[in-house]
Amino acid sequence: MKFKTIIEPFKIKSVESLPITTPKERKSFLEREYWNVFGLKSQEVTVDLLTDSGTGSMSSEQWAAIMRGDEAYAGSHSWQRFHDVVADLTGYKHIIPTHQGRASEKILATVTVKEGDIIPSNSHFDTTRANFEFVKAEPIDLLCKEGLDLLSPAPFKGNIDLEKLEDILSRKGEKIPFVLMTITNNTGGGQPVSMENLKSTKKLCEKYNKMLLLDACRFAENAWFVSQREEDYKGVEIRDITKEAFRLADGCTISLKKDGFGNIGGILAFNDDQLAEASRNLLILTEGFPTYGGLAGRDLDALAQGLKEITDKNYLEYRARSISYLGEKALSYGIPIVQPAGGHALYIDAKTFVPHIPPHQYPGHSVACEIYLIGGVRAVELGTLAFGVAGANGEPDKPATHELVRLAAPRRTYTQSHFDYVAEVLEKLAESKEKLKGYEIIEQPEQLRHFTAKLRPLT
Repeated sequence: MKFKTIIEPFKIKSVESLPITTPKERKSFLEREYWNVFGLKSQEVTVDLLTDSGTGSMSSEQWAAIMRGDEAYAGSHSWQRFHDVVADLTGYKHIIPTHQGRASEKILATVTVKEGDIIPSNSHFDTTRANFEFVKAEPIDLLCKEGLDLLSPAPFKGNIDLEKLEDILSRKGEKIPFVLMTITNNTGGGQPVSMENLKSTKKLCEKYNKMLLLDACRFAENAWFVSQREEDYKGVEIRDITKEAFRLADGCTISLKKDGFGNIGGILAFNDDQLAEASRNLLILTEGFPTYGGLAGRDLDALAQGLKEITDKNYLEYRARSISYLGEKALSYGIPIVQPAGGHALYIDAKTFVPHIPPHQYPGHSVACEIYLIGGVRAVELGTLAFGVAGANGEPDKPATHELVRLAAPRRTYTQSHFDYVAEVLEKLAESKEKLKGYEIIEQPEQLRHFTAKLRPLT
C-alpha cells in the first residue's frame, strides 16, 4: 500500500538547534563575504543545501562503531573491517583509503596521467576536472544527447554518448589512459547511468584496451534508479546491482562523504598491481600509511558500517522521493528544473529561469544568493562561475554548457517539514525573479574560483 506522506525511515536520537535569521542579517552576512555563499558561517544558515558531501547524519550503529575504533598506526582492526566491507562490495584487489574523494583524484591523476592526455567521461565534476587540468591533461565530457536537454525527462540522462566515445577512442587512443564514468552524474543534474550503458562502455574499453574507472561517489543512488527504471533490474537487490556495477570497471575513486554515510573519507581502488603500488607510495607521502590513509581508525569503522547501511531500499526510496517532491513543488511555481529530479539534489535551470542575466554575469549565482536572502537556505551555483573559463584582458568568460543552481540534501539530516520550508522559499523566489540582477567578480584564484572568489552585485 502506498501512502502520500514521505516518512523518514529513521527516528531522531540527537538534535541541533537551527539558526533563524532576518533578511537584514542575511544581507549583511553576504556583503561581509563579498557575496560568496561558501564564506557564510554555519550559524548563519537555516537549511544548508550547499552540498551533500560530508554533511549527513550518522546512525546509532555508526556511532557505536566509532567507539570500536582502533588507532594502531598500521594494520588496525578498524582497517581490517573497512577493507573487508569495501572488498566485498567492489571486488577490487587493491583498496587504498584516503581522507576524501579529491585526495583519491589527486593520486589517480598523478600516477596515471601525463601532460597532453585526454580523459573521456560522461561528465567530470569540478575537483575531478581540476586535478586532471593541474597535470595539463584534457578532461572531456561526452554526455548523451538526452542529458544535454535539461527540461525533458528521460530515465538515464547520465549516460555517456557511446558513438562519441568510440570516435575519440579510435582517433586519440594513444593519449587516453582510461575512461571515467561518474555515477550518478553530478554535473549533469544527479542523473543516473544505466547498466546497459555501463556494459557497453566496458565493451568499448576492452576493444581499445583501456581501463574503465568509476567516479562512484553516489553508487547506491545510481543503483536505486537502475532498480526503478531499467527493466532487467527490476526486483534485483540494490546491493547486487552495486556489486555488478563495480565489477564492470577496473577500479574507482569514491568520496565516502556521500554514499559512504561519512563525514570524512575516500577510496582509491584498482585491480592493477603496478598502479596500486605507485598509488600507495604517493599515499605515504601525502595522506599516511596505506592502512589508514589520512583517516582515524574510528572513521574507518564508521565508514565500514555506513557502507553496509547505504544500500537499504527504504532509505533510498525516501531520499529520492524527497528530492522529487521538492522538484514537483518547484515546477508548480514555474521554476524550471533538470528533469527528472536527481537522487541527491534539485537542480534549477537558471539560464531558463532568469534569461535576462547573461552567463558572464553568473545567473546561477544570482539565484543562489536570492534563495539565501529570502529564507536562509544555502545552495550553490554550478554554471559559468564554477565551470566557465575566465576571460583574459577584460573579455567575458567562456560560458559553461549550463547555468545550474544545486540544492543538495544532506543524508538523513532534514525532515519533511524542512523540505516544505525550502519549497516556500522557492515559491517566493519565483515571485521575485524579474528583479534579480547579475554579479561581477572583483577577485578570483586561478583554479576552482567559485569556492573563494569575491563578487559584487551589478546595479
